[in-house]
Amino acid sequence: MLGQRSLMLGRSVITSQIQSSAKRLLCSATEQTPSKINKFKEIAVTIPKPFVYQVELNKPQKYNAISMQMWIEIKDCFEQLSDDPDCRVIILSGAGKHFTAGIDLNSMMKLGQELSQIEDVGRKAVHLNKRIKLYQDGFSALEVCRKPVIAAVHSACIGAGIDIITAADIRYCSEDAWFQVKEVEIGMAADVGTLQRLPKAIGSQSLARELCLTGRKFLSKEAHASGLVSKVFADKDTLINGAIELAETIASMSPIAVQATKKNMVYSLDHTNQEGLDQIREMNQAFLQSEDFANAVMAQISKDEKPVFSKL
Repeated sequence: MLGQRSLMLGRSVITSQIQSSAKRLLCSATEQTPSKINKFKEIAVTIPKPFVYQVELNKPQKYNAISMQMWIEIKDCFEQLSDDPDCRVIILSGAGKHFTAGIDLNSMMKLGQELSQIEDVGRKAVHLNKRIKLYQDGFSALEVCRKPVIAAVHSACIGAGIDIITAADIRYCSEDAWFQVKEVEIGMAADVGTLQRLPKAIGSQSLARELCLTGRKFLSKEAHASGLVSKVFADKDTLINGAIELAETIASMSPIAVQATKKNMVYSLDHTNQEGLDQIREMNQAFLQSEDFANAVMAQISKDEKPVFSKL
């Protein structure tokens, strides 16, 4: 009884100032009203369940080959959803027969034409550097997005497809999914995230280097065994349903807790254990005073229905 009274007292003394400081730790500019998601040409955005957004690569006639236009749209979309209080979880999928055939080679040819118009080698390098940075930032938008991202992969996931799914938080696939780090086969080193994120995703430097140095295909069974994906489904339909079910579960949790968890796990990938502990301690000194924590604990103690959390 004393513990319950203490929790109720703790809930009653929560102030708007504490809640505001908690939000600032996650993002310095959180929108308080739903964002108006732009209409895109090469990706489609839908809302299959409350607080769950599905972002679909939407060029099925070209197997969702990723053009410069799509790259720009992906970055724009995930930046908008990151600040949208109506979005708590994002599913990334592909329309049509394949998840993605990788980079659109027509875009690469156009880039070659642009470079041919520049005579100076130094200026060509600057132009190319800016373009690669644009591509890198497009896929890194998934990693820095405040909301968890679930990649749902079916059939082919080639080249840039590996880049983008390794920037996601969770990866599911269908049995017919296959993967290929194809860049080495077209005479280049992958430069948009695979070389940095794939070894961390699968936990094996040896396997990651084998895949990146040979460009060999690997199937869903190996992807699952290696840890690249955490679950394999019979087909695309069950895959999408499984991703939506997972997203619903995550969306039902406290958005403060979910976003803090993602932020700290991403941070801890490139920092020491102690630095990760320091960061989460700094966040939780505010978050443990939030109404989400008090409501969730009280629901556990009293065996009440799961609390409904306000938007963040």
